[in-house]
Amino acid sequence: MKKYIFYIFIFITSIAFSQTNVTTYTYAIKGFDTLRMDVYSPKNMKNNDSLPVMLWMHGGGFVGGARNYPSEVKFGELAAEKGYLGVLISYRLTRKGQATGFGCDCPKGEKLSTFKNAAIDFLDAAKFIYDNKKLLGADVTKMIAGGSSAGAEGMLNAVYMREYFIENLKKYEKVKFAGVFSLAGAMVNADYMTKENALPSAFFHGTADNIVPFGSAAHHMCKPEKKGYIMLDGSATIVERLLELEMPYYLYKVIGGKHELSNIPFDQLDGVFEFFNQTIVKKEIVQTIRIIKKTT
Repeated sequence: MKKYIFYIFIFITSIAFSQTNVTTYTYAIKGFDTLRMDVYSPKNMKNNDSLPVMLWMHGGGFVGGARNYPSEVKFGELAAEKGYLGVLISYRLTRKGQATGFGCDCPKGEKLSTFKNAAIDFLDAAKFIYDNKKLLGADVTKMIAGGSSAGAEGMLNAVYMREYFIENLKKYEKVKFAGVFSLAGAMVNADYMTKENALPSAFFHGTADNIVPFGSAAHHMCKPEKKGYIMLDGSATIVERLLELEMPYYLYKVIGGKHELSNIPFDQLDGVFEFFNQTIVKKEIVQTIRIIKKTT
């Protein structure tokens, strides 16, 4: 018996926010989850414009968070003001309502399954953008993958560990990213980064993050005897790998900083967008580490 998958496409009239417009689409339906994206665009965007894309996955420990939180909305508007399509997505919060949450009591296998689902959702959103690039006015050769905390974990695994998590690679063969923007994120294994898949990448992370490791350490700092013990490679380890591969990176490192570095750093975003302009548009090799010491 043939199986058919139906995708429902919803177009909601654009609403003006300051100098930007926002339009909402449904990019996938998975079980009881209807996954949507909000696309923020410059108010003066023309029909034949083709803009770079900032594809953003919010944080929340895979139990909460939302694409329309005030900070996410502000980020989407700012990206549009910078001449991007700011695309904020919802995704499956597979740990919501689970007694074991996503900490040390959540079995390793379930953590890997959560990462996999998030990676698939992120790639499905990117594929939707690719398939509808003319409608959206998206330059899919300049699509930056971004995320915060849990969203950064899902995004990094989607970008750099596609071969590990995805069974049907052919489905996403046309989906390519130009850069990475990670806030307090980590991936399962940085050894999956190669000269072929490495991208200009910007990271914000605190050295004392006890939820998502700054370097290579246990997720949530779980002890080896706990069910949720799994090693992850955080920003410092990923940057070391990018250095080996002679690839561009920007690391904002806060000595003593904890998981608050998952918050969108609005006062630093000019530098982040300039980094992507230098490395993606101008094709320059820029390797920058900013070291800040936490004072409070």
